Amino acid sequence: MEKEKIIYSAIQPTGNLHLGNYLGAVKNWIELQNSENYKCIFAIADYHSLTGNISADDRRKQIIRLAAELIALGLDPEKTCFYVQSHVVEHTELAWVFNSVCPVSELERMTQYKDKSGRQTKNINAGLLVYPVLQAADILLYKANTVPVGKDQIQHVEITRDIAKWFNKKYESYFPLADVLLTKNSKVMSLLEPEKKMSKSLGEGHVIELADDEETVKNKIKKAVTTKEGVENLFVLLKEFVSEEVYNKFTKQEKDSSIKYSELKTELTKSILNYFSDFREKRKELLNNHDEIAEVLMKGAEEASEIAKKTMADVRKIVGVR
Repeated sequence: MEKEKIIYSAIQPTGNLHLGNYLGAVKNWIELQNSENYKCIFAIADYHSLTGNISADDRRKQIIRLAAELIALGLDPEKTCFYVQSHVVEHTELAWVFNSVCPVSELERMTQYKDKSGRQTKNINAGLLVYPVLQAADILLYKANTVPVGKDQIQHVEITRDIAKWFNKKYESYFPLADVLLTKNSKVMSLLEPEKKMSKSLGEGHVIELADDEETVKNKIKKAVTTKEGVENLFVLLKEFVSEEVYNKFTKQEKDSSIKYSELKTELTKSILNYFSDFREKRKELLNNHDEIAEVLMKGAEEASEIAKKTMADVRKIVGVR
């Protein structure tokens, strides 16, 4: 019998979920949790968010809001281990152990460090540099062997594999080498600057948040650019949210130049609002009942801690601090 694969993935509490988050990661999480071949461990990566610029009060609110949104989208606590990263103290302990085997030169070449330090020039903190080490600890603490990522995130899994190799070589063979599980979902670009990935950091008009109301979604899509790249991005969204018949109709019109982008945008707006209507209702219910969210997160943290404590007991013995 094939050994069950352990999947690990996490998301930062840095704002409401948007279409890019959903199609790039969360939709895939929901599909994976229903597979009998995987044990899924999903986390809210609040320690990672400390490297950014959000306030403590905003972070607390965002953790609750993100948990509510993920559950409302269909993340099932009965099928997954779902928790908040900081609720399991072993994450940072293992990260420190990994800091002692990871060369600084490897961290300095990471694309994410270059990108983020370029965006937040007034806050280039050490956390940005060692971010991949904590990420490796997140994954390897549970001996996860599968990490679902997009093509632009493969580098993160590669350095996790390297850190496992460096640890195993210096001490003893203990950690598995995690494999990439490429997500099938399409990359969603900004509505206003479609050469850039959809991101809250670009500004409000660039993203469609899943909780946006009808008027907001309508206005954002109405203002979406229809340059070559912009149209390609709108068709990415069409393929995800409209019927095959409607998608084929607009594809045909695009080819014979009879398309009216106002009609395409109207259809896309209606379809997105309808797709996430149940989500918005469930989200509202959960945000009015923090006790239900807290119960889910406490249960997940207990399950995660049980695994993490065993791993760290082994690691302490291996490195000679116990």
